[in-house]
Amino acid sequence: MAVDVSRIQNVPIFADLSDAQVAAIASRFEERHVEPGHHLTQEGGGGYFFFVIDAGEARVTKGHDTIATFGPGDFFGEAAIFETLRRTATVTATSPVIVLAMFGADFAMLSDEIPELKKRIDGAIAQRLPHTGSH
Repeated sequence: MAVDVSRIQNVPIFADLSDAQVAAIASRFEERHVEPGHHLTQEGGGGYFFFVIDAGEARVTKGHDTIATFGPGDFFGEAAIFETLRRTATVTATSPVIVLAMFGADFAMLSDEIPELKKRIDGAIAQRLPHTGSH
């Protein structure tokens, strides 16, 4: 079920896109509620979804090292969809989390249709995975 546009229009990666573009993106998200301790992604696992945290916090680990903390507006899952095909880190809810999830094929299609979004995703991948080139 689609999420309301107001829930993603202020997410930095979607900022300054047209109303129609943001509406198209919102229509592909579904809301999920996650309890503390639940893994949203598992390092090395398959990557089939793109996520945006709507509420709550999550810890990002690579091996045994914490590499980041995500909160509202942060996104993840793009590297497995566009570059590595496998999750590059584990993301674990550290509080009750509301996450917006989109099937990777839908996200890839939207990125092809919205060049500015693709540019932002490529930039995020380059920052998070500096050893890989973006498309």
